[in-house]
Amino acid sequence: MITSVLIANRGEIARRIMRTARRLGVKTIAVFSDADADAAHVREAGQAVRLGPASVRDSYLRVDRILAAALETGAEAIHPGYGFLSENAEFAEAVEAAGLIWIGPPPAAIRAMGLKDAAKKLMRDAGVPVTPGYLGEDQDAGRLHLEAEAIGWPVLIKAVAGGGGKGMRKVERAADFNEALTSARREAQSAFGDDRVLLEKYVTRPRHIEVQVFGDAHGGVVHMFERDCSIQRRHQKVIEEAPAPGMDKATRETLCAAAVRAARAVNYRGAGTVEFIADASEGLRADRIWFMEMNTRLQVEHPVTEAVTGLDLVEWQLRVAAGEALPLTQSEIALDGHAIEARLYAEDPANGFLPSVGPLTVFSLPDGVRTDSSVEAGDAASPHYDPMLAKLISHAATREEAAARLALACANVCVWPVKTNAWFLARCLQEDAFLHGEADTGFVEAHLPSLAQPPKPSDRAAAAVAAAFTFDAAAPGGSADPWSTFGLRVNGPPSAFIRLHRDGVKIDAFVSRVAGDLSVEIGEARFGVRREQDDRVTADGVAFVVVATGEGKVVFESGGAYAFQLYRSGDTEDPSGGDGAIRSPMPGRIVSIARRAGEAVKANETLVTLEAMKMEHALKAPFDGTVAEINVNEGDQVSEGVVLVRLAALA
Repeated sequence: MITSVLIANRGEIARRIMRTARRLGVKTIAVFSDADADAAHVREAGQAVRLGPASVRDSYLRVDRILAAALETGAEAIHPGYGFLSENAEFAEAVEAAGLIWIGPPPAAIRAMGLKDAAKKLMRDAGVPVTPGYLGEDQDAGRLHLEAEAIGWPVLIKAVAGGGGKGMRKVERAADFNEALTSARREAQSAFGDDRVLLEKYVTRPRHIEVQVFGDAHGGVVHMFERDCSIQRRHQKVIEEAPAPGMDKATRETLCAAAVRAARAVNYRGAGTVEFIADASEGLRADRIWFMEMNTRLQVEHPVTEAVTGLDLVEWQLRVAAGEALPLTQSEIALDGHAIEARLYAEDPANGFLPSVGPLTVFSLPDGVRTDSSVEAGDAASPHYDPMLAKLISHAATREEAAARLALACANVCVWPVKTNAWFLARCLQEDAFLHGEADTGFVEAHLPSLAQPPKPSDRAAAAVAAAFTFDAAAPGGSADPWSTFGLRVNGPPSAFIRLHRDGVKIDAFVSRVAGDLSVEIGEARFGVRREQDDRVTADGVAFVVVATGEGKVVFESGGAYAFQLYRSGDTEDPSGGDGAIRSPMPGRIVSIARRAGEAVKANETLVTLEAMKMEHALKAPFDGTVAEINVNEGDQVSEGVVLVRLAALA
């Protein structure tokens, strides 16, 4: 077994690798940027080495500094995690040239699968079915447009060196092709340093099915069954599960056999994922599933495979890299139950899924499911890196039970003041199309109006907040007479009138003390409320977490976080503004400006494209109007909250 490993990554995957390494007695060495100097993965490592400034180009992508850190600390091996340098053949070669063990596939396999066009040609020769499309070397925009016409609309533009949805655009009609191509190339160049693209026929009812494979240095290759990763947003996976719903035994055997052939074709070693696109218009059929690409690394969604097989894939990686044979044969690997994973992102689904950054004053994940997180309470969601905060993974005997368990877990996530997609995930997991196993990659877009509708706290949650204000006033250091603090006395039990304020909306609550507990009336509803712990309040038996903030209290409900204050005369009734100011939602770089001052625009037209957190974000006009002023130039670095463009409403 390897004795020490340097993890050339950060966040959740670094912590995940450390967990297995510690169990096996392997020393762990972390690397970090200045932005991650006090990050959770640094705190947990046996040793840590600084790489450089926050920018990934100056830290996590610096091969020379990572190798120097490994040699300086006496590391025996390097694990790249996923993302960053994990699929960089030159990095793998440099690791091996330095006399270190590379915990990953051979550089030749990475290189063979790293370019999507070459990989598809290789798979076609190996007898693996591939998606119809254009894989040619000619990258002239005119030639690409002609090829797209020949394939037939809609088509998918994909970066040759891409991954994670970057450099990928769906094009519905010829008139949109050139703009989409320019945007895809620009994003691909920024993310991968390579702006070449390929074209694929866009499957109208696509499901994303992938197979986990594992190889060793002795010629052994096995699969660990399939995963369904069809629930995606902007081509990035959101919810993954194993096994794929609706997959019959014969189709599974055909698919997994193709994945093993793909791995053998490149003499694969270590963990890898062979990804397929399935036309699900007539269910899952072996003759309607095509190879897309192979990810030559551990995947974000590997925990669902671990759950249904009972295996530790990181342990397998360490053993195979040390020269051992695969721990099990194919016949010894079996499916057990169903597992589903949801990715918890620091983002605001109600605001176009824009990333949210800042301190994580409250960060609490539920019990009852596996949680792999990148942060802890008191850390921060950084603007410099991917916005994923954690993964929640449920495992049960049936898919229905696993979905219910995970939906409940997402509903019990408590994060503040950073916004998350927890409530969005809970809704996805409870949507009929998902529960019936009918979701394809268009699921989120098709159901977006209901899934991303901004949630509101219930009257029961507001009652818990009103009671919490009262409990605090009666606590040591609070008011000696909370009932007079909050308003009035009436004949009968002590009572108070409390006016709460949330986002400009007033909520009136009448609070009474009854036999040591409280009764709270809001409108026509009455709730019995009691405090169970300092931050736990139950209203009619439903438990709420209510925490104090500098300006009031926050209550968590169904995955959402809602801030309340005590109403004071003069508080604004409508904080929405509507002044036409288009502000930067986060720090980033201006990559394009679509309009000039004085031009007319329609609501929802793109005004500015901002690159932040490894993705492009289109900032759109909130209403019909005229561009009154533009305060930035292409290429500018901007801070959060800066007014980029200001619109004037039409008279």
